[in-house]
Amino acid sequence: MAIRERLSGNEAVSIAMKQINPDVVAAYPITPSTEVPQYFSNYAANGEVDTEFVPVESEHSAMSACIGAQAAGGRAMTATSSQGLALMWEMLYIASSYRLPITMATINRTLSGPINIHCDHSDSMGARDSGWIQIYSENSQEAYDNFIQAVRIAEHPDVMLPVMDCFDGFITSHKVENLNLIEDDEVKKFVGKYNPPYHLMDKNKPMSMGPLSLPMYYFESKRQQAETMRGSIKAILEVAADFEKLTGRKYGLFEEYKMQDAETAIVIINSTAGTAKDCVDQLREKGVKAGLVKIRVFRPFPVTQIVSALSKCKAVAVMDRADSCNGAGGPLFTDVTSAMYGRADGIKVVNYIYGLGGRDVKIDDIHSVYNDLQEIVKTGTVKEVYNYLGVREG
Repeated sequence: MAIRERLSGNEAVSIAMKQINPDVVAAYPITPSTEVPQYFSNYAANGEVDTEFVPVESEHSAMSACIGAQAAGGRAMTATSSQGLALMWEMLYIASSYRLPITMATINRTLSGPINIHCDHSDSMGARDSGWIQIYSENSQEAYDNFIQAVRIAEHPDVMLPVMDCFDGFITSHKVENLNLIEDDEVKKFVGKYNPPYHLMDKNKPMSMGPLSLPMYYFESKRQQAETMRGSIKAILEVAADFEKLTGRKYGLFEEYKMQDAETAIVIINSTAGTAKDCVDQLREKGVKAGLVKIRVFRPFPVTQIVSALSKCKAVAVMDRADSCNGAGGPLFTDVTSAMYGRADGIKVVNYIYGLGGRDVKIDDIHSVYNDLQEIVKTGTVKEVYNYLGVREG
């Protein structure tokens, strides 16, 4: 039976961690993710979990401790944001290359400088090629649900890769919303026990980690890792199907909102999708065939599925809350257009960089994007592919 609660995204994820009761949580505080380990440390201190809570001296150490715990056969978790994720950089690649299914709440915050503590996606987008599965959450309910699913996905025998549950700093992390929690015993049953096929404490299967891998072998190991990432889509959907049976809440690789007959569409990630959905509703009332695709799984990127979802559109705007500084577009835009190249070449696709450093994105801003798309459909001409939304020019 569902438990109705009013929680912030951070508290919801900390409760998911408590319900899972991992072996180790290692963390270092950084705004706006601090509340996740702070809440969890209270659970540990009060004896509500059996977890070894490790308050380390840096985020690099936090991920190092998680790697050590997971390699020893334990289930390890952490949380971080922004500069904290950046300080973990070396260890992110170690965790994924060792095929250690660590689960991490990544509360999105811009990377400095200038110093800024508010939301954009430059932190997790910068880590998009580190070998971590990345799942994004629009609201507190999704942050909670996705964290629970992330454990099952990471530990799936066909996957064994670490997973980030990403959600927007201060917007989702601190905003209190109504949501439905799952009973503790149901969560434990859903995630199951962690039984890795190999770990350092198994004396019957001796092994080592961290060997030198020279050109004779390195390439093959990275190819195996990449193939596993691509193949994890099947496991992600399997876990989502089981989660729907448990809760009635349906998850896929992305959400299609009023896309059945859409002529124009926005592709977007995380909390701004809520604002964009309101805009779509208003346009639909006026007879405008507008739709939206909200990305949930960004790594692995669902290439063929995205193309299928957008294939009937005439014009598409991809919105990025991070800039790649490459002259070609933001990270989501370049992935979407790469997916569409040779598969859906007739569709006009434009990019909008928005909300950097926590800049507000209002419904009028989203309306302006759909207005631009309608003009592209009308004229067949794209004036500018690479655009900035809501920035002071000049």
